[in-house]
Amino acid sequence: MDMRVIRRLVWSIPLIAAGACHAQPAEERPPTALRDMTATHLPQAAELHALDIALADFDGDGDLDAALAVEGDVNRLYVNDGEGRFAWREGAFGKVPHDTEHVRAADFDGDGHVDVVFVAEDDRTHQLFLGRGDGSFTDASDRLPAMSEGNGLAVGDVNGDGLPDIVVGNSGDGEDGRNFLWLNRADSPGRFADATATHLPAIGNRAQDVALADLDGDGDLDMVVATEAPPTRLLINDGEGRFAEASDRLDQVTPLETREAHVFDANGDARPDILLLNLTSNAGEWDKDPQARLLVQDETGRFIDETQGRLPANRFSSWGGAVMDFTGDGHPDLIVGAIAVPGFEPLQVRAYANDGAGRFSDVTATTVPRSTIGRSWSMATADVNGDGVDDLFVGGWGTQARLLFGSAPANGE
Repeated sequence: MDMRVIRRLVWSIPLIAAGACHAQPAEERPPTALRDMTATHLPQAAELHALDIALADFDGDGDLDAALAVEGDVNRLYVNDGEGRFAWREGAFGKVPHDTEHVRAADFDGDGHVDVVFVAEDDRTHQLFLGRGDGSFTDASDRLPAMSEGNGLAVGDVNGDGLPDIVVGNSGDGEDGRNFLWLNRADSPGRFADATATHLPAIGNRAQDVALADLDGDGDLDMVVATEAPPTRLLINDGEGRFAEASDRLDQVTPLETREAHVFDANGDARPDILLLNLTSNAGEWDKDPQARLLVQDETGRFIDETQGRLPANRFSSWGGAVMDFTGDGHPDLIVGAIAVPGFEPLQVRAYANDGAGRFSDVTATTVPRSTIGRSWSMATADVNGDGVDDLFVGGWGTQARLLFGSAPANGE
């Protein structure tokens, strides 16, 4: 069993211990910028392994529902009532448990309804469900070209034909660790041609995450592959979905065990940068440095490690996080999941505020409720309650998934 703003692309139509001995009693603490609505707005499942979330309008009522990738159980659909209260629609994705790691949503077959793809690790059972537009689905998993030990997933139009394609990051050894690229067929949307052999480098990399983004400014989607065994990989798209190795453009100053990669413009220079969230080990002993790392793109297209001076120091491991403007100032801030390793002990979710120039400070105490202590996993951000402000859905491994509502800036700007 594996423990574990561009990346969170959903293709759809529609302790902080600062003076712990002087800590205020819970009832006297000032409110935080993010409000924990979990108790009243999410199904309670304290031991669920909800490892990833895709937010999209699956039932056609104009609000965002949630598809959950669940490890060791049946994947779940949570339906939104329009005000951010979610109800579990049991059986939406069948009744068979799988070792699911990731989920993405897109209209793969072009019928105007949002579909869902899941990838699994240990039981190597990837799934495709075609949406009917009313919150029900047809199992079309037989359309996926191959099975594998999947640990990463990304969706996007990599060959410019207007159809969402699928990239699966594989974590096996040798050839089993080679990623998949499945191109959506223009002659039969929702069916896929396996372009792995012709369009991806023949390298196994023990992938844990895949991010698709235009990293070189030529208008097509390139690829960052976060890996369990270094190095992190950068693949450049030729515009037709063929990817070439360009990992030498990444300034990799220390070996990392990376679980997520996020691509966003950290410093406001209109060039995408890369955030890597890392582990010391996969819930084992101390091994690698788990410091989150920020690689800032320079004018030559290289990504320079500028972590020191830009990110708060950390010794916790992070299996997931999100890019989110929780301050409402127009600059991307960061939410970072935290787990203590060795020990695999739950910690509070962290919040890092951007000063506008890509320097981040830890504002957890004023931003994130202490109720977020858990084993946080992958996250998703979007406006789920219709107030025009992004909210945060936090996955969890054996701890309650959490829903945090965002707040509008106090000055109304």
